Amino acid sequence: MKELRGWPEVERAAPGDSRIAWAAQERPDGELGPGVRAWRQGSAVVVASPDLSGRDRLAVTGEVGDTTPLVRDVLDEVGPSYRIFGPSELVDGLVERIPGLGLLGELYWMEAHRTPRGRERRTGSRPEVVWLDTAAEKAAEGLFDHHFPRSYAQPGRRGVKRWAGILDDTDGSDSERPVAVAAEAWSSSTCGFMAGVVTHPEMRGKGLSQAVCAFLLDALVSRHGRAALMVHRHNAPAVGTYRALGMTGQALRATSLVQA
Repeated sequence: MKELRGWPEVERAAPGDSRIAWAAQERPDGELGPGVRAWRQGSAVVVASPDLSGRDRLAVTGEVGDTTPLVRDVLDEVGPSYRIFGPSELVDGLVERIPGLGLLGELYWMEAHRTPRGRERRTGSRPEVVWLDTAAEKAAEGLFDHHFPRSYAQPGRRGVKRWAGILDDTDGSDSERPVAVAAEAWSSSTCGFMAGVVTHPEMRGKGLSQAVCAFLLDALVSRHGRAALMVHRHNAPAVGTYRALGMTGQALRATSLVQA
């Protein structure tokens, strides 16, 4: 296997692949993110990214015949903590060929390369979305404590850059509280990433999540040229929201070595 040095080599090996760009965590100077390593073998490219979105992650792409031996060698190099994610058919092939791999979940990788569909004609009817200040971010912790405790992106966690949200003051308190939020987290230079999308249950059905996501996607696409997220395939309401904003999806599966 050949180790790739720097983002230009990775990009040449997997041109246009937003998952690989995200996993590489490339920086404006062309270097890979801290601790990130990448390899190529034939059509296969594997990027090992430590502590990315709450996990050590191994992004894979290529033909299964090339990817299988490369994944084996990379796991020997980086250790068993890495969670592999890639196109469903490819991951299924890896599980068949590499003893000890067990399927973990089914996801969509969803991405956009332009500002959200319909934003210009609907802006006037949408609730106001703002960037949260420090106090509002702190107040948003309750949304996750009570309604999304398993989210990798939460206020104050490493890799989370900023929060967009909608504030509400109808609960009788003296201050506004966040009722719908989403974060920019773990973005790379050429792929903005959205995570931590949550709306208070009492406020669902009012289009708040769609408004927050449209605001954030607009900012991410404008800055990075594209934006992406991962969502569980069974989460139909969320998938519908992202599709309504013009995002397209690729079916992924995740796998890792089963620990004895």
